[in-house]
Amino acid sequence: MDEALRVGVVGAGPWAHRVHAPGLHAHPGTRLTAVWARRSDAAKSLAGEHGAEVADSFEELLDSVDAVAFAVPPSVQAELAPRAARAGKHLVLEKPLAADRAGAEEIVEAVTGSGVAALMMLTRRFAPEVQDWLAGLRELGGVQGGTGRWLAGGLLAGDYAASAWRQEDDGALIDAGPHAIDLLDAALGAIEEVHFAHRGDDGLWQLVFGHEGGATSTLTLSLRMPVQPSLVDFAVYGEHGCVPLAGRRTAAHECYARLLDDLLSMASGERADHPCDVHRGLHLQRVLADVLNAR
Repeated sequence: MDEALRVGVVGAGPWAHRVHAPGLHAHPGTRLTAVWARRSDAAKSLAGEHGAEVADSFEELLDSVDAVAFAVPPSVQAELAPRAARAGKHLVLEKPLAADRAGAEEIVEAVTGSGVAALMMLTRRFAPEVQDWLAGLRELGGVQGGTGRWLAGGLLAGDYAASAWRQEDDGALIDAGPHAIDLLDAALGAIEEVHFAHRGDDGLWQLVFGHEGGATSTLTLSLRMPVQPSLVDFAVYGEHGCVPLAGRRTAAHECYARLLDDLLSMASGERADHPCDVHRGLHLQRVLADVLNAR
């Protein structure tokens, strides 16, 4: 693209401060143009750090940008993202796509109908070590199953201890679940069935999935586990043994820069599709719904 893509950030919470705003400001192909949040003081603080304008309304933000990066709860994203897509704005979308399947379907319909580029913030999928792992599994073949653990204490203290939607009973599943489910799904084939789903009183989830082609996987998930550092690991096994997801864990800001590279390619027409587009978000939303129904 000849000029930097003008991007507005919606939301001014921890993730907007830590990743979205600095990432957009630093990337040579994007320009952080405006910030809008329902708390005007938070929007002013975030915009001031990066030389952006503060929009007085969502409509004003849409009028000043080419793309919108969302850093808001799922229900808010489901309300605003279709409006942005129908206004012709490219999208960076948080996971999960919406609060329910109907909301996710509306976003997909708006994106598809408008032809804008839209990518999900499935951060680890943009990490080179994850992409190499997935590529190696496709070449390996003979995969029969896999396992994942995502155990962290993010809801006990720190930035997200006051996040209302994350503190709900299913908050860990809705927040970290899409990341973990996405990795197992990408490694083993599309999840077609939830064989077992249990959430303990302490917020510990135990899940068993059935995948396209017959593979099975297990996932243990909690954001209320007092472990330091967080325990996040994945492995796939089969006729060739066990293949863990190894190597360094690429920092979120580096993954975000790679996401923006791909968004720019899609926005310019150089790339038509992407494994982390809105259709991926809808698939993950369906799996989340199946987990909640199976619990």
